Amino acid sequence: MQGATRTTCPYCGVGCGVLARANQDGTAEIAGDPQHPANFGRLCSKGTALGETVSLDGRLLYPMIADERADWDRALDLIAQKFTAAIAAHGPESVAFYVSGQCLTEDYYVANKLMKGFIGAANIDTNSRLCMASSVAGHKRAFGSDTVPGNYADIELADLVVLVGSNLAWCHPVLHQRLLAAREARGTRIVVIDPRGTATCEGADLHLPLAPGSDVALFNSLLAHLADTGRLDQDYIADHTNGFEAALAAARATDAATATGLAPAQIAAFHALFAVHERVVTIYSQGVNQSINGTDKVNAIINCHLATGRIGRPGMGPFSVTGQPNAMGGREVGGLANTLAAHMDFSDPVHRRIVGEFWRAPLLARQPGLMAVDLFRAVAAGKIKALWIMATNPVDSLPEANAVRDALKNCDFVVVSDVMRNTDTVAYADVLLPAAAWGEKDGTVTNSERRISRQRPFLPIPGEAKPDWWQICEVGKRMGFTEAFTYAGPAAIFSEHADLSGLENSGTRDFDIGAHATIDQASYDALIPFQWPLPSGGTAHETRFFAHGKFFTPDLRARFVATPVRASANTVTRNAPLLLNTGRIRDQWHTMTRTAKTPRLMNHIGEPFLEIHPRDAAARGLAPADLCEVSSPLGSVLLRTLITTRQAPGRVFAPMHWTGQYASKGRVGALIAAHVDPHSGQPELKRMPVQVKHFAAQFHGFAVSIKKPLDTPTEYWALAPARGGWRLEFSGTKSPADWAAFARALLGADNAELLAYRDTARTNYRFAAFAGGQFLGALFVGAEPVAVSRGWLAGLLLGPLMDASSRLAVLAGRAGQGIADQGAIVCACFEVGRNRITDAIVAGAQTVSAVGAATGAGTNCGSCRAEIGGIVDATRLAHAV
Repeated sequence: MQGATRTTCPYCGVGCGVLARANQDGTAEIAGDPQHPANFGRLCSKGTALGETVSLDGRLLYPMIADERADWDRALDLIAQKFTAAIAAHGPESVAFYVSGQCLTEDYYVANKLMKGFIGAANIDTNSRLCMASSVAGHKRAFGSDTVPGNYADIELADLVVLVGSNLAWCHPVLHQRLLAAREARGTRIVVIDPRGTATCEGADLHLPLAPGSDVALFNSLLAHLADTGRLDQDYIADHTNGFEAALAAARATDAATATGLAPAQIAAFHALFAVHERVVTIYSQGVNQSINGTDKVNAIINCHLATGRIGRPGMGPFSVTGQPNAMGGREVGGLANTLAAHMDFSDPVHRRIVGEFWRAPLLARQPGLMAVDLFRAVAAGKIKALWIMATNPVDSLPEANAVRDALKNCDFVVVSDVMRNTDTVAYADVLLPAAAWGEKDGTVTNSERRISRQRPFLPIPGEAKPDWWQICEVGKRMGFTEAFTYAGPAAIFSEHADLSGLENSGTRDFDIGAHATIDQASYDALIPFQWPLPSGGTAHETRFFAHGKFFTPDLRARFVATPVRASANTVTRNAPLLLNTGRIRDQWHTMTRTAKTPRLMNHIGEPFLEIHPRDAAARGLAPADLCEVSSPLGSVLLRTLITTRQAPGRVFAPMHWTGQYASKGRVGALIAAHVDPHSGQPELKRMPVQVKHFAAQFHGFAVSIKKPLDTPTEYWALAPARGGWRLEFSGTKSPADWAAFARALLGADNAELLAYRDTARTNYRFAAFAGGQFLGALFVGAEPVAVSRGWLAGLLLGPLMDASSRLAVLAGRAGQGIADQGAIVCACFEVGRNRITDAIVAGAQTVSAVGAATGAGTNCGSCRAEIGGIVDATRLAHAV
């Protein structure tokens, strides 16, 4: 792409390279960077659509104090005054920062430096606590350091890849495509360990649908099997580890079949695959980490790799893949409350001295601060008087989300730095600071394989927005720490970060990028992706750890960790008989502030939903597409029912993305109890007991509108963007007195021509609004979820003027004969709908690859290939019958 800027995707921890070029219409042209070693030009659906998310719609463009516009000096002075006053009156522990894996490393570094080095407390934690803190704790227990041993290349070199608690196909699609390419080229075997049937399972040789939370039992049984069948690497164990016998004793005490609910034959099949393949990579993600025994799960996995010496060599090792673009960078600079900068520790006096002297920080915090859940509990208790939230949305994303909301509502002083003007967290800010967004930010991020890449700006920073690092430094100066926070720009911050990493290191710490300690602006601008460690005098190369031991423990030996099976705090009851699992879906990201700006990413799934097994649905009188109320003692949500055998009986799944901006009651964090892992502080987000009941709606509706519906007075609604406007699903228990008036108000069409159809007896109402032949919107109401062609109707917005017959077709809700209707979107990358895929199959495309050749569907990120396969099978069966 000529004139493109090389940058890095702002979504998951894969860290894909992106080529970006601004367009005059406010969008950007996006392509994968073929030279970036993480993705070699591939992008997922979210990355492909990045150019449609850079608009200024909804942006926060100037500072605000108490909902009034303010200038920067006034806002920054107030923040400094409030934080300084709280510290003077209540001590440094009375203030806190809550930051984000969306921050760049340079932002993270100065935030950590200000809080731990100069305020003198460690109350800075990150939403990455919800993502990978259990991996950090497990790594440190086993290795003495937070070290990911391997590389992405190992996925392609392995003979067996075990995916644990990872829907790789949807959550890390580019890595999944690399894995499937390896299977095609080398015959790589794939095992998926997940309670839920996901798109990732479609490519697996073995799927183990174990009971939620029982991973420790499964891997304990594997360790015992490896010992019993002579598959241990006795030399590696003797030369490089401690604690094997205790770990094996705990493993032998485990009854895996009872704990996991798997058949003995399933467990035996997994054991056999792991035992006979030396080159094994075990990839794990949130299904492991987001658990009250997440750290034990991590160590149970690592135990099996240590016991066989399958670590640090090509094609083998435990591999944590992170959820956020810079979760790793945050770990490197000490963005977690329990770590110091540069992978140093509070518990080590030498580390405290190194950091304190380097920063010239006499007030350096001496002990860990409050982790995310406890931090917000301290806010609720009035112990935190001033809180600064950066680039995250805890009112939606944290467990016990309603309690978090109430804590912010009652906090003395809340600052929020954000890109968007309206989020569920922004509503509780005393001061709002406009931040630079992706495409405008300048800095670095680190991906899951320890590869540091540049995020470069290709768009001007709009309005009065400023980078996060600048905001933090300006407050630091106003608090009296001018010398420590005077930087020419992010290059100078990165240089300082690199310098600290190499200080008194000489290989004693894993994180070392001292080679860049003297980097200048020109070299920073030209920086190419590289893996750490890269010490002073070194040259960039592919790196792995621990093939020959040399761990970062005092005796240089790895530690086996005994992982006895422990009961969960979350158990089902008569009043909450189903276990709720939460997670991501293919085309959305976190709380949707970016992904919901583009229609193509909302076309596949546009509403919050609940996956439930047919047996559980029938017991509750739920039919497909019904609404259901999901409740726990903490709150309730309303979700669309998706009945599927992907869920086992007794288990349900809901996505974590929906917020108050896009649904009336879709915040699933409001249901989740804030039970945390005792070692990592990471909350359990995968097994919450809930009750599910049918929501007895008297009417259901669907609308498309050029204007954004601002007030939907019904119990349930879900809003999504469409090209040229908006689409809305809604339901309620009390019908409006006048549906025509309701339609005009909802569509913003008070003075428009309103074409109407009414069948009061059947609760069937249809309205279409026009102004001079221009279609403004339509509303459909029925006693059941309305059956209309949603994609086709949304495509009419901002279309050409309509004649009388076309207007009648709008009321029918379906395209007329000879008019193309794609149907529901399946492939978000190329916006290919179900009808078009079905037509291709009927025309002779009998495989997923053939459908791709005919339509393009599934040929980019591939995350829709499993769904396409299902359509192929269903269509062939229908025609066979």
